[in-house]
Amino acid sequence: MENVGIYTPPKKTRPVVSSGSDVFIASLTQNELEVTQSAQDKLHEIISQTDEDVSAIRIYISGGGCGGLSYGMTFTDEQGDFDTTLQFDGFKILVDVVALNYLKGAQIDYIQEVGRERFVFNNVFAETGGSGVCGGCGAAGGG
Repeated sequence: MENVGIYTPPKKTRPVVSSGSDVFIASLTQNELEVTQSAQDKLHEIISQTDEDVSAIRIYISGGGCGGLSYGMTFTDEQGDFDTTLQFDGFKILVDVVALNYLKGAQIDYIQEVGRERFVFNNVFAETGGSGVCGGCGAAGGG
């Protein structure tokens, strides 16, 4: 009798890292995603206060459409097969390749103002172009 309908997931393999143009590169540079010194200091402070299992901070994007994209960060202890890595002293930042397409050339900064502290993503869409809004509803002045 055949084993019809039984799913066997593929084995996980690590991506090939090479300097070829069509090959996945797992490391990031500060030219691709800049993290200011004040952001590095705050991220190091935050991650040093967490559980020992947390080894990285994941940068992610969500949303889209007329509301634009939202950018955020979360703790992680897992690195995916197609995560790119930006290594710092005491922690690393992970960005999956889809999010990286929207973040290349961006800068992550940490700003302290009276009564308000926050991380800010500057120059998003610096290399890909775009404004984060569509023209269908008039938000971009086109509707």
